[in-house]
Amino acid sequence: MAKAFASSGDIEAKAETFVELAPGVYALTAEGDPNVGAIEAEDFLVCFEARATPVAARRWLGKLRERTGKPVRYLVLSHYHAVRVLGAGAFEAQEIVTHEQTRRLIAERGRADWESELGRMPRLFEEPESIPGLTWPTLTFSDRMVIPLDGERGERELVLQYCGRGHTAGDIVAWLPQEKILFAGDLVEAQAALYTGDAFHDDWASSTLDNVAAFGAEQLVGGRGAVAQGADAVRAAVAQSRHFLDELRRTVGAVHDAGGALAEAFSKAHDALAPEFGGWPIFEHCLPFNVQRYWDELDGVDWPRIWTAERDREVWAALQGE
Repeated sequence: MAKAFASSGDIEAKAETFVELAPGVYALTAEGDPNVGAIEAEDFLVCFEARATPVAARRWLGKLRERTGKPVRYLVLSHYHAVRVLGAGAFEAQEIVTHEQTRRLIAERGRADWESELGRMPRLFEEPESIPGLTWPTLTFSDRMVIPLDGERGERELVLQYCGRGHTAGDIVAWLPQEKILFAGDLVEAQAALYTGDAFHDDWASSTLDNVAAFGAEQLVGGRGAVAQGADAVRAAVAQSRHFLDELRRTVGAVHDAGGALAEAFSKAHDALAPEFGGWPIFEHCLPFNVQRYWDELDGVDWPRIWTAERDREVWAALQGE
C-alpha cells in the first residue's frame, strides 16, 4: 500500500504542553507540531510564531491569557512557511516582524506555499476559511534588531538575530540574554525531523548552526519537539540537527557525484537516516522534499524552486509513492 501523502494521514490531535521557561517566558509544544512562544515585557507581549490559522492561534492565545492580559505589541515570525504565519490575524499585533528576505519570499511564493502546506498538513489548518489572506510583515531587518523589554531601565532585552541561510533564506532567532533562552525556529529541532525543502544545506550545516550554538543558550525552543532544557540538552539538539543535515548531504552527494539517479539518492538517504530519525515526527513526510532540494543544489540551483501543490505530488509519487 502506498504511503499517505506527506502528513495527510496524520489526523489525530496532539497533546499540547504549556511551559513557563522563566518568569514571563512561555512556550507551547505539541508532540512534534509547530512550537510557539511568548515573552512578557513591562507592558506588552512579544509572541513568536503564529500557527497556521487564526482559529489555531486563538487556542494558544487562550492559554497565554490565563497568565497575562498584556497586549501583543510584536509578533515575530521566524520565516515564511504557512503553518508559522497564516494565523497572525488573531494576535492583533502592532508590528509583525520578519527578516527582509522573508518579505521577499512571501511576495514570491507565499500563495503557492499556502496551498502546498494545506495539502501536506491539513490537520494543522483548523478552519482554513478563517485565514484572511497572506501575512505581511510591517517591520523587517537584515541582521539584528533589539526590543527593550523593561522601558527606560534597559536591563532586559530581546535580540532578534539573523544567523545565516538555513531552513530558508530568511530564518531569524529570538534570544533572551538575561535568561539564556533561545527561540530557534526551524533551524533546530529537538527529536523531530528537519524539513529542508527550501533550505541552503551547506550553509545551514556549517556557519549557520555555528552561529546558533554560539549564543550558549541554556534553554532552547526549536521549531518542533520538546523544549531543550539545560546546556547539554541544547548542545545535543544542535548536534542532532547538524547530524541530520550531514547525513543527508553525505548520502545524496555520493549518489550525485557517482552519476546516479535521484530515486537512488532518496533510497540511500532513507536507509542512512531512518534507523535514528525514522520514528520522529514528519520524517517520512519531509524526506522526499529534502532530497529533491539538495539534489537541486548539487545541480547548481542556489535559490530554491517554488513548491506548488502539483509539484509536491509529482515529487512524492516519484520518490515516496509505490
